[in-house]
Amino acid sequence: MIHNVIIIGSGAAGYTAAIYAGRANLKPLLFSGFQPGGQLTITSEVENFPGFEHGIQGPDLMEEMRKQAARFETEMVAANVDKVDFSKRPFKVWSGGKEYQAKTVIVATGASAKLLGIPSETKLMGKGVSACATCDGFFFRNQEIVVVGGGDTALEEATYLTKFASKVTLVHRRDTLRASKIMQDRAKANPKIQFIWNSEIAEVMGVEQDKVTGVKLKNVETGETQVLPCSGVFIAIGHKPNTDIFKGQLRMNEVGYLETQKSSMATNVPGVFACGDAQDHVYRQAITAAGTGCMAAIDAERFLQEHGE
Repeated sequence: MIHNVIIIGSGAAGYTAAIYAGRANLKPLLFSGFQPGGQLTITSEVENFPGFEHGIQGPDLMEEMRKQAARFETEMVAANVDKVDFSKRPFKVWSGGKEYQAKTVIVATGASAKLLGIPSETKLMGKGVSACATCDGFFFRNQEIVVVGGGDTALEEATYLTKFASKVTLVHRRDTLRASKIMQDRAKANPKIQFIWNSEIAEVMGVEQDKVTGVKLKNVETGETQVLPCSGVFIAIGHKPNTDIFKGQLRMNEVGYLETQKSSMATNVPGVFACGDAQDHVYRQAITAAGTGCMAAIDAERFLQEHGE
């Protein structure tokens, strides 16, 4: 059987693509991966997705989208895609040792925030530890928070968080920042931002209380440790798009974000489209991911029409 469209990924982008493809009677096949719903499943409160006056829990929003996609005859497989062959149509996709074929493919594999990789960070994710300032900054009004990182993302998030927090401490493992000069100047001029250099987080405190109470910092030069009280920790050391399986087949930038054509979600392979955080390194919001998922599905439908399929 050759499917009209296979969608790889199940966050806001993948599910929205499925809703549109399903309503176009394309009977999409969607691989949701082993963590259906993507990054939003580790976000607690989502207050900036239109249509929910009082906000909605990230997992609940994804479950609503999943059910909506299912209502329009999306077939879902709760497994990862292991490899693909986009060299000729029909395209081939393998999952769990089984081969699937499709006339078009929509890539919605998202991106993963790079994390510190310490147990306390994982335990307190969504309970004071966050990887998205625009998602969660609002919850830290008049509180003291820590931002980890030294690039543009870290300084952007630190500056943004001063709208809410009473104090933002930027912790960086070196004594100089990688960020652009304009971002550095802006952060250093902000009275709410202070810097702790040559240090890394050894532990996020508050696992017993089930909420962040502070961080244990270790000086990388002297080995000395200190505890800094805070109620929020924002990890801003970058994102990695989940696009490794497309290397050598789809055009991507040096970090791995898939490149799409202007005003379209088309990749360099005709019939393969990309949407969401796998190709968006600028906005990275649930609503923009959903928007590009819609665009990718419409692009795929038009592609099939143009090819008489």
